[in-house]
Amino acid sequence: MKEKLLERLLRYASFDTQSDPESETFPSTAKQLRLLNHLLEEMIALGLEDAEIDEHGYVTGTVPATAACAAPVIGFISHVDTSPEMNGADIRPQIIENYDGGEILLEGAGLTMSPKDFPELLDVKGHTLVTTDGTSLLGADDKAGVAEIMTAAEYLMAHPEIRHGRIRIGFTPDEEIGRGVDFFDVARFGAQVAYTMDGSGAGELEYENFNAASAKIAIRGRGIHPGYAKDKMVNAIQVACELNALLPAWERPEHTDRYDGFFHPISIRGDVDSASMEYIIRDHSREEFERKKAVMEAAAAYIDRRYGTGTVTLTLKDQYYNMREMVEPHPEIIEKARQAMLRAGVTPVVKPIRGGTDGARLSYMGLPCPNIFTGGANFHGRYEYCSLDTMLLAAQTIVNLAQLWCEEEK
Repeated sequence: MKEKLLERLLRYASFDTQSDPESETFPSTAKQLRLLNHLLEEMIALGLEDAEIDEHGYVTGTVPATAACAAPVIGFISHVDTSPEMNGADIRPQIIENYDGGEILLEGAGLTMSPKDFPELLDVKGHTLVTTDGTSLLGADDKAGVAEIMTAAEYLMAHPEIRHGRIRIGFTPDEEIGRGVDFFDVARFGAQVAYTMDGSGAGELEYENFNAASAKIAIRGRGIHPGYAKDKMVNAIQVACELNALLPAWERPEHTDRYDGFFHPISIRGDVDSASMEYIIRDHSREEFERKKAVMEAAAAYIDRRYGTGTVTLTLKDQYYNMREMVEPHPEIIEKARQAMLRAGVTPVVKPIRGGTDGARLSYMGLPCPNIFTGGANFHGRYEYCSLDTMLLAAQTIVNLAQLWCEEEK
């Protein structure tokens, strides 16, 4: 199974599947469909039932039941797109056998990745690692999850003696830009319970995530020759800086952890005459989430009054909410995941997601969907890596879950 996981991760990583937040199509980039269609062909070759791709690019298939279980149909879901924050094309992975816990040279960029900067590397000492060469991201987010689901499905198809119920698998585009399940048909998918394979270190089990909003700010300046600008110029760049300074510095990602929320500027563009800014706003607490949005609105309104009505235009949009409210009423979903990890020799680590997954929105769409580890780390950048050993544990957890949901029906 380990060799299959490595082969799949490298193969899937070779597809450029970056999503595009500026696109108005779905999927946002046509190149995602190349991998999605490849996965469809692979499902058909493995003998999965009901394998299809719909008009929106969602790929789904079924591992047929091997026992007459009255247990619910369970699903496993991962996304194929990679983050638009870093180059996702022409990926050149590096394979490091039996990692010794030292510095890793990212040969393409002449950079090093060290436990001094990334102490969690020491948790995978002795593992086989797949890293980038420093010129791109790796794409383990979430192609590691895709590889684990496909490998577990192949294993279950090859071992009909394993007793399990009907299992649905699904792959989505555009998760990285918050649109992954915009058109996902939960009723057609047909699962009553699902798990996203989209976490990080071994044992991660997550059913709490951020409440999330986006903030887009347009700033109208007044460009005047700088030599004659006194009492006339409104420099949109300076206005943007002033607005950003009104937001609490201690509520930035680099100063927060665990349940702390943040304001995170992800883009600023412009010149003297006009500028634009984009933020993401996050908090686990719904009350704190609403407070943060109010702080952003107050900052924008203050700057607009200061420089004249129409200087600042703020567009706030909620993206997703904390899935805890939807998952907690179904404790058996979490308990089954705990048991599946323990059977794989993994200690469950229940923690909040400092991000979001398709599962957050799916949970509010009627499909309770906590998140399970994949073995990847340092997502969205050139320092991304993945542990093949942890990927194996994740695939074993999927197989164990398939059995556990059926066992009580013996």
